[in-house]
Amino acid sequence: MDSKTLGLVIKNQRKSLGLTQTEVALSCGVGIRFISDLENGKSSCQIGKALLVMESIGLKLMSDGK
Repeated sequence: MDSKTLGLVIKNQRKSLGLTQTEVALSCGVGIRFISDLENGKSSCQIGKALLVMESIGLKLMSDGK
């Protein structure tokens, strides 16, 4: 999965939960700009923070077994 696809998945999940970028940022202790960059697929986003955001909105990484 590339950063743009991950960003789209995160954005879709956030919206399906009815959350704003601000709400997610506050719940994760990150800036709103980080959430925006993450959802827009910025490849330089910090993976640890990205995983924290994913966890906070109920997403988990799954291995495809390859």
